Amino acid sequence: MYFIDVQGTLISDYDKTPIRGSLEFIRKLRETNTPFMLITNNTKSASSDFLHFLQRSGFEVDERHYIDPLMVLTEVLEEKNVAAYGSEAFLQNLQALGYTLDFKNPQAVLVAIKKDFTADEYADMIEFLLKGAKLVGMHETSLYAKDSKRYPGVGAILKMLSFATQKNYEVVGKPSELFYQKALQKLRRQETNATFDTITIISDDVTGDLVGAKKLGMKTVFVTSGKFKNADEIVPHLSEEERPDRICKDISELL
Repeated sequence: MYFIDVQGTLISDYDKTPIRGSLEFIRKLRETNTPFMLITNNTKSASSDFLHFLQRSGFEVDERHYIDPLMVLTEVLEEKNVAAYGSEAFLQNLQALGYTLDFKNPQAVLVAIKKDFTADEYADMIEFLLKGAKLVGMHETSLYAKDSKRYPGVGAILKMLSFATQKNYEVVGKPSELFYQKALQKLRRQETNATFDTITIISDDVTGDLVGAKKLGMKTVFVTSGKFKNADEIVPHLSEEERPDRICKDISELL
């Protein structure tokens, strides 16, 4: 059974096309009736829109196989007045979910990803947090790959804000235990006996996806088809307990 990351694992971070072997890997899982879930940190598209994009790209998946942070956000963040930071599409998705954008007296600071955060935005976030707003990240990615460059991911930004304000934070998507539990619940619709120790997770983000999954008992596969150019950029800096169980150039090596 598998949990499979999407960006950098199934589709390219650069042009969103399928990565070598990804279509074939999903097709093989369907042909062999192997249970799997796509666990993406998508926040820029409505959940149904992103699923339809993957289907149009040739992936043989349906609603049973898909989960993203937008689908569980309301269980983490009950407060509705939020100072949210991310792409315009993300802000629109938030409003569609019933949240109000409030940049004066927000109950929470909600961070998603974009490449062009400004120093003034960070300053505003810090002021809101020091005045009592809670800090929530849509996920905890280490790096954000865009336009052939690598930017700090949401996880890096959350840690910076936490250090600056001494505020703890919550995470909606990967690698939060709640998100993995929700994915497991959906996987059990395909295989009722699924448990974390029967699942292998495949991702291009070691610290943002795999380390948390390994703590829950999952087997981990690190692919270097996304955020990292090779394993030596990150793996030697991890503890023995954090290191992935297997390293592949891309998902085609798992075929």
